[in-house]
Amino acid sequence: MGKNLYVDTRGNCKQAVPFTQAVIDGLAHGGGLYVPQTVPTLSLEQIVALAEKPYAQRAATIYKAFDVDIPEETIDDLMEKAYGNRFDDEAIGPITSLDDSTHVLELWHGPTSAFKDMALQCLPWFFSASAQLLRDRGELDHEFLILVATSGDTGKAALEGFCDVPGVSIGVTYPHGGVSDIQFKQMATQAGSNVHVWGVRGNFDDCQTGVKNVFSDDEFAKKLLDEYSIALSSANSINWGRLLPQVVYYVSAYSQLVHDGKIKAGDLIDVCVPTGNFGNILAAWYAKQAGTPIDMLLCASNENRVLTDFINTGTYDISDRPFVLTPSPSMDILVSSNLERQLFELTGRNAQAITNWMDDLREKRAFRIDQETFARIRETFISDSVDSATCLETIKAAFDEHNYLLDPHTAVAYRVAQNLRGANPVLIASTAHWAKFGINVYRALHGIAPGEALPDEVAALSGCELNELIARETNASPIPQGLAQLDSKPIRFADVIDAGAESIRKAALEFLDELSAERA
Repeated sequence: MGKNLYVDTRGNCKQAVPFTQAVIDGLAHGGGLYVPQTVPTLSLEQIVALAEKPYAQRAATIYKAFDVDIPEETIDDLMEKAYGNRFDDEAIGPITSLDDSTHVLELWHGPTSAFKDMALQCLPWFFSASAQLLRDRGELDHEFLILVATSGDTGKAALEGFCDVPGVSIGVTYPHGGVSDIQFKQMATQAGSNVHVWGVRGNFDDCQTGVKNVFSDDEFAKKLLDEYSIALSSANSINWGRLLPQVVYYVSAYSQLVHDGKIKAGDLIDVCVPTGNFGNILAAWYAKQAGTPIDMLLCASNENRVLTDFINTGTYDISDRPFVLTPSPSMDILVSSNLERQLFELTGRNAQAITNWMDDLREKRAFRIDQETFARIRETFISDSVDSATCLETIKAAFDEHNYLLDPHTAVAYRVAQNLRGANPVLIASTAHWAKFGINVYRALHGIAPGEALPDEVAALSGCELNELIARETNASPIPQGLAQLDSKPIRFADVIDAGAESIRKAALEFLDELSAERA
């Protein structure tokens, strides 16, 4: 049990660590990201057989294949808790087929109606189990502060997952004014005695960079341990414990497509993912490495098309790139953290190359990869971007043609899949319920341009009221309770702080002091 260890992408950790330590640490010392030393190879028969099991058992099977250092019976128990009664569809990630070769993997049936639930209903259980195992070994004697940067969905999913988990507190930063009304209310009304939320004056990259800089501050880490007996950890996709559950749903989806007779065992599929931080599409790459018959990975970008430009040119350049607020805010990202893991894998795990490129990105705001690595990217990845007007047009077109409502992120992927698809069937990752982004769905259905004002009587509606209007107009299925009831919940968190590590550190300490006072 647990022989598969984890190395970091920048080579600063001289000793590989087990899964439990990688999950607890979140970010490797020195700023690198953990990856498994080995990726298991599943046979086609093993993958297809997953469809005979409920989703929790599929997930447990994949975790055991990755040889995590947690007893198998504990893995089974934790997966039952993670994928139990908090999802509104027993399939957990059901697949809707729009035609014979276009399949939509619905990843938003969890409690916060976003794909982040697929991992963040799982991670807290494994985080707690990992911490307990380390305590039992005498390797841990402190509690944790989970610090999160979100572009909209991760924050609520992490708050929901870690709410009132013993030994853990959680603080979330989001770009003030850069999330939807529904996303804001989901976070700002979060229940729990161990949670806090801060808006940040800036964009998501400001949040993410600030949080990562706090993580790399050794002096702050010492202060937390010495004065609060607390260590930092992460629930962002920089944590491998976030990525492995995402690998699961791609392997699971392939088995389900075969089971449902939509493809034959061994048929290749392409996977199209709307992505800003690269974690969701990286999970599909790991699923491919583990034996899932995936051919091409289609990377779908919005107007913040840094990943599209990188995949098409080999140059990652944000030195003079404007940050655009789009109808798909969870993809409004310029610094894609998980690309580091992908490059580490495609360079043959060359930690020095990764360090050099990440240094260039920090200092010059750009880096260029070598031709051999670029060629390897082009073997598997193709990419395209969709502007905001086309995104909204796609929501309307998909509804008119298929009577199916896409959220603005999935719409980006749907259009890119149409633009880039070859002969293979395409699996599109659908990352959010449409009602999380009702304003832009309304614009799409009524031919209103991105950013254009809604009619006065519509603009006066709350996010929940607008969703009810859209549901009536489209005869859509009932809106998930977690979204429909937001207007009745009190706003608990309206704090707004400046961007930067110093402000985040200050806010985190004030939060911990408040917790200490309440518990005294």
